[in-house]
Amino acid sequence: MGLLTKVSLGATAAFSIARVQAAPASNALYKHVLVFSVDGMHSSDVEKYVAVRPESNISKLLSTGYEYSNAFTSAPSDSFPGSIAQYTGGSPRTTGIWYDDVWDWTYYPAGSNCTGVPGAEVQYAENVDYNSTLLWSGGIDPGNLPMTFVNGKCESIYPHMRLQVNTVFEVITAAGLQTAYVDKHPAYEIMNGPSGKGLSAGYFPEIQAVPNNVNATIAYDELHVQAWLSFIDGTTPANSTGHLAPSSMPALIGGNFQAVSVAQKTVGYMNDSSFSPALLHAFDYVDGAFGRIVTKLDQKGQLNESLIIIASKHGQAPINPQLWNEVDPDALVNATGVPTAFLTADDIGLLWLNDTADIPTAVENLHKNASNLKIQTTLSGTQLVAQGFGNPMASSRVPHIIVQPELGTCYTTSQSKLAEHGGLSDDDRKVACFISNPKLQKKVFNGRVNTTQVAPTILKALGLDPKALEAVLQENTQVLYGFQ
Repeated sequence: MGLLTKVSLGATAAFSIARVQAAPASNALYKHVLVFSVDGMHSSDVEKYVAVRPESNISKLLSTGYEYSNAFTSAPSDSFPGSIAQYTGGSPRTTGIWYDDVWDWTYYPAGSNCTGVPGAEVQYAENVDYNSTLLWSGGIDPGNLPMTFVNGKCESIYPHMRLQVNTVFEVITAAGLQTAYVDKHPAYEIMNGPSGKGLSAGYFPEIQAVPNNVNATIAYDELHVQAWLSFIDGTTPANSTGHLAPSSMPALIGGNFQAVSVAQKTVGYMNDSSFSPALLHAFDYVDGAFGRIVTKLDQKGQLNESLIIIASKHGQAPINPQLWNEVDPDALVNATGVPTAFLTADDIGLLWLNDTADIPTAVENLHKNASNLKIQTTLSGTQLVAQGFGNPMASSRVPHIIVQPELGTCYTTSQSKLAEHGGLSDDDRKVACFISNPKLQKKVFNGRVNTTQVAPTILKALGLDPKALEAVLQENTQVLYGFQ
């Protein structure tokens, strides 16, 4: 991702968020819910894989489950907002989580003690680790965290403190149940929610320490799989944060696979959009992992009592590799013709300007250069509000301008990618989403759904109140079809 920064003026932050709790309910449909994101997996990949592997574990899960063929992840479709959507029920305008690397006029750089001119990069990835070259990186170094004022006091802001609404993990632990989550950076402790208490156990080996190829990533994903198997056993794997009560399987287990995403980025699809051998290898690994998880649940006598949800936090664009092209992010910034504070760049551009009065000029200049910059459209002002992105005049978290490039275009100088995610296209956002349990009858729902609906569905399945989620109340997020 290309990132450019200049410091300018802004305001200070205030945090005042009420928390909602839910008591255990007696009408639980299931004792356990397991949620897995196959990062990068599109809804179209489900059909392709089942066609190639009709006897696969994914095929078996679909035979006793609900498939949502028209499911969309968050916009933007970066991993951070994509994950948060599934566990809060909210979009970025509500959660405040736009990307893992953004700008905020109310923040100050790490180590600044909130002195100097406000306005700083807010990045929550490997950069906040003690040592991201190590698989076990030491966790989050508070000295690497951005800072802002909280109740008049300058504080280092952990990821969970950045979140504006509660998570399913908080609701579940408040009900006296256990939770566990697995992901690619220690920064995913954000799942704890604003209380900081949502996860009974977290497991966060650092993906940045692993070579960027399919086989190495499969080996990395195996750490996730072994952690999930341990959680099903009611044991806490080494290097976890927190711990489970002995021999007690959590009510909610979540996490992700990386191998498919890495295969898409480094090898890609064939020119006819079928799977390349490397991509099929990654899918086969994930499919085998699902088989081992189902077997473990069966051995523990928990299969019938467990709801399995597969919902990708993001897709990947383009599916057709012939559409891939790169544009230097510096060119995007320069084309605005106005002082720019920050650009978040992937197959999307999020722009924060120094002066909001310059927004019309910047948009006009971008349109003049649309052909060279491969811009499909820009969103700003009332367009942002009308399309549900929020109002940058009311929130320092909302970018002033969103640039959506043509499908396949990425604002990068990487030269090592064949695809990327984060953008607004269907290739970015139309993702795999299906739910399985031996007691369910096969159904395919073709109506549009959003992955924000996973969150209230988790609580409904466990017999807890979906309205205990603040984002569900604010956005009127519904449970998925079949669970009304």
